[in-house]
Amino acid sequence: MFVLKNVGKLLFGSNSQESMIELPQGQLYLVRPLSPKGYSELIFKDATARIRRTGQDFQYQLVVQRVYEEGEAELLADEEGEDAEIAALSNERDEKTFLLDEALHLRVESRDRSETVLAWRDLSGDAGDVYEFICDPSIPSASVQAFERIAKQCQYERKYRKPHTTATEADLEQFDFDDEQPIPQASPIHSPTLARSIESTDAMFQLRNEANTSFKRSGSQDPVTPTDNESLEQQQREVKAPTRDMAPPKVPTQPEPLEILSMEIAELHFFDFPSGAFVLQDASVMAQVSDIGNWNYWLHIAGKDREWLGIPVIADINPVFNFEFLSFIFNQFTEDGSAYSWLLRFKDQSTLERFQEGLMRALWEQLNEIKWTKVKDQERQYVLDAFEDLKMDDATIEEEEEEEEDEEEPEVEESEDDRPQGEHYDTDEEQEDIETQPQDGNTNSGLAVGYKHDRSFVIRGSKIGVFKHTPNNNLEFSTNISKVETPKGQLFSPKKVMLHNEDRNMILQNDSDPNKLYRMDLEYGKVVDEWKVHDDIPINHFAPENKFAQMTHEPTFLGISRNALYRVDPRLSGNKLVDSQLKQYASKNDFSSVSTTEKGYIAVASNKGDVRLFDRLGINAKTHIPALGESIIGLDVSADGRWVLATCRTYLLLIDALQKSGKNEGKLGFEKPFAADAKPQPRRLALTPEHVAQFAYETGKPVTFTPARFNTSQSGEETSIITATGPYIIDWNLKKVLRGAKAPYIIKRYTEDVKADDFKFGTDQNVIVALPNEVNMVGKQALKRPTRESIAGNFQRLSTPRRSSGRIGTRESGRYKLGRDDVVNSPF
Repeated sequence: MFVLKNVGKLLFGSNSQESMIELPQGQLYLVRPLSPKGYSELIFKDATARIRRTGQDFQYQLVVQRVYEEGEAELLADEEGEDAEIAALSNERDEKTFLLDEALHLRVESRDRSETVLAWRDLSGDAGDVYEFICDPSIPSASVQAFERIAKQCQYERKYRKPHTTATEADLEQFDFDDEQPIPQASPIHSPTLARSIESTDAMFQLRNEANTSFKRSGSQDPVTPTDNESLEQQQREVKAPTRDMAPPKVPTQPEPLEILSMEIAELHFFDFPSGAFVLQDASVMAQVSDIGNWNYWLHIAGKDREWLGIPVIADINPVFNFEFLSFIFNQFTEDGSAYSWLLRFKDQSTLERFQEGLMRALWEQLNEIKWTKVKDQERQYVLDAFEDLKMDDATIEEEEEEEEDEEEPEVEESEDDRPQGEHYDTDEEQEDIETQPQDGNTNSGLAVGYKHDRSFVIRGSKIGVFKHTPNNNLEFSTNISKVETPKGQLFSPKKVMLHNEDRNMILQNDSDPNKLYRMDLEYGKVVDEWKVHDDIPINHFAPENKFAQMTHEPTFLGISRNALYRVDPRLSGNKLVDSQLKQYASKNDFSSVSTTEKGYIAVASNKGDVRLFDRLGINAKTHIPALGESIIGLDVSADGRWVLATCRTYLLLIDALQKSGKNEGKLGFEKPFAADAKPQPRRLALTPEHVAQFAYETGKPVTFTPARFNTSQSGEETSIITATGPYIIDWNLKKVLRGAKAPYIIKRYTEDVKADDFKFGTDQNVIVALPNEVNMVGKQALKRPTRESIAGNFQRLSTPRRSSGRIGTRESGRYKLGRDDVVNSPF
C-alpha cells in the first residue's frame, strides 16, 4: 500500500499532459452482449492503455492507442493512399479517448490463464456494450493494480473537484462497481456461453414484466408487447435497465405548509446520466405544491414507503410541461452544486392541468410577490401556455435538416498567425508577446462588435482592446486604449458601451454617475465629450435610434430609466434629454432593456418580465406583452420587427409581433395593438432539463444566460440566436425553433466562463467570444450538438482551437433525443 500511494503522489505531482501511467501492451475489443450488430469486435490488435491529464483541473482521460509493428504503418499508408493519415485522424483510427468519469464504471477482473481485463462502458452504444482492454500476460499484476488505483483517484478528483490526497480508502471504494455483472468474454475465440445468453434473456423478460406491471398500475391497458415488426434494438431500448450511477439525493426536512396549492398522484422518474433516459423510480407518488409563507413555496414528492424529494419552487427548477406525454420535467440543485433531473407522469390531462396551475401559481407568486388570484384570467392562461413547449420531433427529420445546413457551412483554413488573442493590452506589444493570463486584477467584461468596420472592442477594467477581423474569419490584435477617463482626467471602468457615428465613436457610461454619458473618439482613443442627460432622470440603458444607426451619422439615440423612455440628442445645449419625446410612467415599471428595429420601432422590457412595443417615442405602447415571471435582462429585435427576443436568466422568450387575424391582420404589434384576447404567445426557449442537469453536473452552477442576440445583416433575415451560460456558448437555430424541435441548439464548451458574445456583423457563421483573459472568433462548425462528450468538453485552451470537420454533431446522440419511444424508460 505504501508503494502504491507513493506512486500516485509521484504521478500526480506534475502538471504536464504526458501519460501518468501506462499498460504497455494489450488488445482492445468492443463487446456487445445484447446487440444484433455482432457480439465482439477487435478494435486494436496491439495497443497501449494510458491515463493522462487534460488542460483542465481535476479532469483526466483514459486513452487506448494502437501500436504498429515495424513497417506496418508504412505498408498501410501505401495500401490506402496518400490521404490515409488524414482519414485516420478523422476516424480516430489509431486512438480511442474517454473522459475518466465514474459513468464509465471502469473495472478490473482477473481470469484463468493469468488473463487480466480492464472494462468500461461504451456510453455512446447500446445497453450492455463495453470496451475491454485485455492485458498482455507479461504485464505485472502490480502495474495493473497501480493503474486501477490511479483511475479511482482521477474519478474522485473529477467528481468532487478536489485533490485525491483528501480521499480515504472508503472514498475510493465507491469506484469499485462490485455490483456489476461479470465482464463478458471479449475474444472471438471465447464465444458467449449458453448460460450467459440465458441469463441475459431472463433479465430482459424480467425487466419487461416489471415495466408491464408498473404500467398497469398507472392505469394503462396497453402492456409492452412487441409486434413481429419490431426490431430487437427497439425492444432492448424499451427495457433498458437503469444504471443508477447517480442516486437521488437525500430528502431534506419538509417545512410546514400554510396552504396546499396542488396535490396529485403521478409516476416518478429519475434521469439516468449514463443511459440518457428517465428511469421509473416509483409507480405511485403524491406530488404536492404548498405555500410555506413569506412568498416561499415548496414541492414535495413522496411514495407509499418513502419520501423522494423536497425542493423550493424557484426559477432554477426549469419547469417544462408536455401534454402529449402527460409529463412534467424539472431540475433539482443541491447545496454541493450537484444537479438532478426528474419527470412526473400523470394519468390524464385534467390531472396534469391541475398540477400545472398550482406549480405555476407558486412560481409566479415567488417571483413577483403578487397573488395569482389578482392576475387576469387571460394573463394567467398566457403564462400557463408558455410552459407547454417541449416538442419531441422525430430525430431523423432533425438530423436530415442538420445535414443540409452543414453542407452550406464552408470550411475555413486557418493560418498560424490567425490565432486567438490574449489581452495584456500594451500599445507596443508584438504578436508573440501577448500574455494570456495578465496580472492586472481585471478581466474582460464587455464586447462591442462593429457594423461599419471590421473591428471588435473588448472592455477590460479601464482599458479597451481593439481587434481586427481578418479576411479568413479570425481576430488580430490591433491596438489598445490603455486609459478610459473623463475629460477631467478621472479614470473609470465603463459598464455599458455602444458604438456610434459609423463606428468612429463609442458611448460610455460610468456606473457611479448614472445621469451622464461620455463620448470617446476611437480614432484618438480618448474621451472628448461629457453629456449630462437630465438632472433628475438617470439613463440606465441606451440603444441606437434604429437597428443600423451606428452605420450612419445619426447623432441621436434612445435611453431608458426605471420608469421613462426618451431620446437623447447630444446637439442640445445643457441637458441632452429631448423633453418632447419623453414618455414617463407614474408607476415604477422597472425598465431593464431597450432595442429598436430598422424602421426605428422600439421594444422596452422590464425587470417585472413584461415587454412594451412602440412605433415612436412620447406615446403609450401599442402592445403590452404580459410577464411570464422572470425579469428580462436583455432584449433584441429582428430588423423587420417580426421577432422580439427577450433574455431571462434561465430561458429566452421569442415573440412573434406579426398579427395573423382580426382587423389589424398583417400589421406588427409595434404599429397596431393586438386584440385583448389575441396577445402574441411567446415561444419559451430553454435548454432541455436533462442538458441543464448535465451542464450543472459539469460546472456546479445553474443556468444563467448572457443577453441573447440575433445575427445581424442588412442583406438577409435573422437565422440564429447566440447566448452563453457559464463556459458554454449556445447557438439556437431559428428555423428549428419555429418548427418546434426539442433541442434546436448547438454548443461549445470553454475552460472558463464566457463573459460576452455576439455574432460578427453580416453573418451567422462566426461568433466573437470574450473569456476572462482571451477573445476569439469561433466558426459555427466548431459548435456541436449537446452530447455527453460535447458538454464535458475537450478542455483545450482557447489559444489552441480544435479544427472541425465542418459537420455539426457527427456523433449519433439519440440517447439525448427524447422521442416518442424513449421519453422515459417505461412504455408510455
